[in-house]
Amino acid sequence: MFRYYAWLGARSLRRNPILTTLMITAIALGIGAFMTLYAMFHMMSSDPIPWKSDKLHIVRVDNWSADEAWGETKDGPVPPDQVTYQDGRALMQAREARYQTLMMRVAFAVQPTHAEVKPFNAIARMTYADFFPMFEPRFLFGGPWDRSVDDERAKVVVLSRETNDKIFGGEDSVGREVKLGDFNYRVVGVLDDWRPLPKYFDITQGEFDTPEDFYVPFTVNDDLRLRSAGNNNCYTSPADATYDAWLASECVWLQFWVQVDSAAERDAYHAFLDAYVGEQKKLGRFARPLNNRVQPVMSWLQERNVVGRDVPISLGIASAFLLVCLINTIGLMLAKFLGRSGEIGVRRALGASRRQVFSQFLIESGAIGLAGGLLGLVVAYAGLAGVRALVRDAEPLTQLDPALVLFAIGLSMLASLLAGLFPTWRACQVAPAAQLKSN
Repeated sequence: MFRYYAWLGARSLRRNPILTTLMITAIALGIGAFMTLYAMFHMMSSDPIPWKSDKLHIVRVDNWSADEAWGETKDGPVPPDQVTYQDGRALMQAREARYQTLMMRVAFAVQPTHAEVKPFNAIARMTYADFFPMFEPRFLFGGPWDRSVDDERAKVVVLSRETNDKIFGGEDSVGREVKLGDFNYRVVGVLDDWRPLPKYFDITQGEFDTPEDFYVPFTVNDDLRLRSAGNNNCYTSPADATYDAWLASECVWLQFWVQVDSAAERDAYHAFLDAYVGEQKKLGRFARPLNNRVQPVMSWLQERNVVGRDVPISLGIASAFLLVCLINTIGLMLAKFLGRSGEIGVRRALGASRRQVFSQFLIESGAIGLAGGLLGLVVAYAGLAGVRALVRDAEPLTQLDPALVLFAIGLSMLASLLAGLFPTWRACQVAPAAQLKSN
């Protein structure tokens, strides 16, 4: 019977192409506008590492001024989102977690060995070996360095795929050397395409910023003495303008993360952190009340409002537009279905039950929804392309993955079926005798 009802529905849709086109277009516009904004909201609010986001924690200690908190939320004062050099190195040396890493952004001049590739400036992430098992970037060639490299302050590098393509033409460059600044670094690994959204491990330069061009051991900076190319906040100026005074200052400019695999491990690390701050208080630091954080990924992103208020508001407007489109579709369906009262009366007189008529018209509504969903995807793709044209580096946020495509089609069919319920019910109330007598 389904095939028969589908055949009847197709004939009905072809019988009045203008009305059919209006219904499909109304649904398509609503679905297209909604999916354009929902796709962006989905990418911006999704868990960037769902299989272990509850294990990765940013560490925050409140070394800020006694007179003013670093920040405020509805729950009260919050500590800085970064740590000082002296605290970061002390926490790294303590090794109280399974994995921990201290990191920062720095700028390097890259001087390729190939004469045809011109030198260029790039941004690197200085970090520790634990960065890689913690955040799990995918490798195309080679792998990460180990902890012994950190201890030895060896000059090794992990390249991003894009940087490897630029310097080595995409070849396996493991074991080769590249000059970064004034020194040669040995390539130990090349990452595959990797762009977590949002870039949760460092959102100081932008929540959806592109990951760095390459990665080098943090400890090589003991010799290089480079300043951060990232965010640097101070509530009081360093003692003087020297590099050592900056390292010893209360300026925060380093990100510190740990991996703790259970609530008990997190509580133990938090207790260690409180004890560390207690010892520092005895030395005259940390004037503020104890307010340390060992904060998991999603809590951290929510506190920082990674998904701005304008996105949910825009999504709400798009949802309202979709609702208006559905109301218009209900009116069009009602006019179409009630216009077929004569056909319904004849079918009822020949023995068709209300349930059979209801099924026929509902299948027709579903077909309209399917067509509207497919056309809506075209509208959504056009809308996302427009966003990419207007907003720089918006491409990762403006993608429709297979799951979103299926969601759009399913939403369109569901919306069409819901829109068709009332018109279908009204059509089924047609009295066969009255229709036959009038005809």
